[in-house]
Amino acid sequence: MRKPIGAIILLVWLIAYIAVAAVVGDRIAYEHWAWKLIYFPLAGLAWVLPLKPLLKWMHAKDAPLEKPDV
Repeated sequence: MRKPIGAIILLVWLIAYIAVAAVVGDRIAYEHWAWKLIYFPLAGLAWVLPLKPLLKWMHAKDAPLEKPDV
């Protein structure tokens, strides 16, 4: 059940991140070239960092179920 939940969270995160990054990128489109040089590589890579814990959680193994002795 982790993978479907994680996939939905991942899609929501990416859509929100792309929307915010596009708005900010549009606002700095006419700024000095140095701001663009800093912003666009950072925006292109920064989306990965918050996903590392999510991906780790999605691919974690569940603890083995204990079977009662009968």
